[in-house]
This record gives sequence, structure tokens and C-alpha cells, in this order.
Amino acid sequence: MNDNLEEKEEAATERQNGKFYKFVAGRGVMNLPNKLTISRVVMIPLFVLFFYLNFKGHYFCALAVFALASFTDFLDGFLARKYKLVTNLGKFLDPVADKVLVASAMIVMLTEPYFFTAYLGGWAMIAAGCCVALIMARELIVSGFRMVAADARVVIAADHVGKVKTVFQDMSMVVLLVFAGFSEFFGGIAMKILNYTGLVLLAYATILTVVSGVNYLVKNRHVLKQ
Repeated sequence: MNDNLEEKEEAATERQNGKFYKFVAGRGVMNLPNKLTISRVVMIPLFVLFFYLNFKGHYFCALAVFALASFTDFLDGFLARKYKLVTNLGKFLDPVADKVLVASAMIVMLTEPYFFTAYLGGWAMIAAGCCVALIMARELIVSGFRMVAADARVVIAADHVGKVKTVFQDMSMVVLLVFAGFSEFFGGIAMKILNYTGLVLLAYATILTVVSGVNYLVKNRHVLKQ
């Protein structure tokens, strides 16, 4: 009796997995992972809109959009690998969407000096501008390097440091948005701690970004000799 019940449960699970796989697989290249990646691109202007709209709590709305977009980055990769749905469209769109999302967040924050100068003064704005410039430069250099490698039929896989730097970039943006959101309602030492934490995360993300970029170039320097 128990064996029959277990067999029925296993059969039901297989059917359910089959239905879910069809849902995830979709049709052609427009599978769920790629749809999630496209949704991340669509959310970027929505993030910018909420960032600049002048109402109480608009930073929290921007934060919610940014957090959701960042989560789709994890989810689309997880689904694509688990169900073997990696496509050329996904390989192209996924890193582009990630870079544009982070770049958009950093650039719009630079237009609001308060994120960086609230407790540290004008020099923090200069330091933040340098950090963003270094991060953008690294992304452009590595993207160009990958194009050269692809033309030489060399596949350059993402390294561990590159993945970690993305996490720290996202964390720094999240903490700074939390700081700005709460600053509309509160002040005090807690806001100072939040601001310092976000800036330290940004600095660390910058260091990891530069290290990751140098690592890419050094490990794959043979591509430039072809």
C-alpha cells in the first residue's frame, strides 16, 4: 500500500516538474530566464524614475525596483543552468543587463551629492566619482577584451572575484538607498553608520572590480598575442 502511494507521489512530482519545465523553457529563445533578463532591462528606467520623483519614500520605491532587478540576475542564471536553457541571447543580454543596472544606479547617485557628502564633506564626492569611473572603465575594458576573445574563439568564463565584486556593488547600492530612504524620516547616529557602511562597501567593490579586471587580462593575455 505504501509502495503504491510513493509511486503515485513520484509520478505526480514528475508530472509537476514536466509542467514547470515547459513553463520555464517557453518557446524558442524566449525562455523564462531570458524573459527575466529582459524584465531587468525594463526595470532600469523605472528605477531611475522612482529615484528622481519627489515624494516621501521615493528612495524606498527605487530600492524595491533595484532589489527585484538584482534578484532576477540570480534567478535567471539559476534557472538557465538547472534546466540547461543557456542561449546565445542570454549570454549576450545577461551581462549587459547587469552592467547597465549597476551603472545606472551609480550614475544617478552621483547626481545627488548627499549620498556621499552627508557626513564626509566634498572630498567624498571626488572619491565616489573616481570609484565609479574605475568600475565603468573595468567593465568597458573587460567587455572589449571578451569581444576580442570571442573573435579568436576563446571562451572567457567569469571568475570568482568577478562574481563577488558584483555582489558588493549591489550591496553598496542597496545600503546607500536604504540610508537615503530613512534619511527622509530620521537622523542621528544610525544614519551615519548606514552611510559609512554603504561607502565602505562601494570602496571595497571598487577594489574587487579592479582586481577582477586585472585578473581577467593577466590570465587571458595570450588572446592579445594572437
